[in-house]
Amino acid sequence: MYAYTLIMVKISVAGASGYAGGELLRLLLHHPEIELGCIAAGGKAGERIIDVHPNLVQLADRSFDSTTVTALADADLTFLALPHGESAALALQLPASVAVVDLGADFRLASAASWEKFYKLPHAGTWVYGLPELDGNREKVKQARQVANPGCYPTSVALALAPLFSANLIETSDVSVVAASGTSGAGRKPTDSLLATQVMGSMNAYKVGGLHQHTPEMEQSLSRAADGDVSLSFTPLLAPMTRGILATCSARVKPGVSYEQLRAALAHAYANEPFVTLLPEGVQPQSSSVFGSNSAHLQVSFDEHVGRVVVMSAIDNLGKGAAGQALQNANLMLGFSENLGLTVNGVAP
Repeated sequence: MYAYTLIMVKISVAGASGYAGGELLRLLLHHPEIELGCIAAGGKAGERIIDVHPNLVQLADRSFDSTTVTALADADLTFLALPHGESAALALQLPASVAVVDLGADFRLASAASWEKFYKLPHAGTWVYGLPELDGNREKVKQARQVANPGCYPTSVALALAPLFSANLIETSDVSVVAASGTSGAGRKPTDSLLATQVMGSMNAYKVGGLHQHTPEMEQSLSRAADGDVSLSFTPLLAPMTRGILATCSARVKPGVSYEQLRAALAHAYANEPFVTLLPEGVQPQSSSVFGSNSAHLQVSFDEHVGRVVVMSAIDNLGKGAAGQALQNANLMLGFSENLGLTVNGVAP
């Protein structure tokens, strides 16, 4: 009888003091095939991890490392959980031997013009887009050494509408998205608009009128699914909750298309996807239902009065919208089972 020898893969994390970085550490600690190497946080180097992430008691004896290429390169795979615009310089210095998953936006967009318009920085290039459930992406991620992890809003929207575009059921213009996100989506940097006294008991819109930086990323994913240019109007809302996204995604339905066809397209697209669930008819997605999971919950309705489909989409912005999806991509890149270290079921209440 042969004994099974566990081969551990060494992982490093940059930007580990942020919300996405902390969630990533939490997930990695439960991964049976991963050993944590460098845990870097530039501004908090030397500080105890437990002082920043009190929930991570397994790391009580460790402090944040300095963010250096040498330290991060001593790994099989490195996660970059840095603010937008800060990943590229570091990523391009890492040796080819190190696989990289970038949780920032630096390598998501194919259009240099769109990147420079919304992020006001030079375009660093384009990596494989890490949303495995979209047509063809899973195999690309498996073969990739560098993967751009999608944004939280774009993940919720692409999962909701891409199958309908692929099936040629909806129009490529007059697409509208209104999505509410929890405060952790804005990151850890303190601002007056994120004070508890400002957020509690209130909702507000921000970056209205095509100004949000995730707009071109949404259009890019949906245009690929439609095999043609898709334009959309996006209105983000800040909701009085710590985490989660609930997106209302609406588009004009093509003549003759029925509710049954719309539902069938989504059901077919996600029939074998463990992390995307088309809920039973009459059950609407709730942000609380996906809390702490890597799941996306969808529901489709057809407003025949105005000829529009409405797809509701709920994800945890730190799960499927960031750290969970990053680990899902890493599992594929490293040859592990895709769902290793991840959970489908959310935490309630």
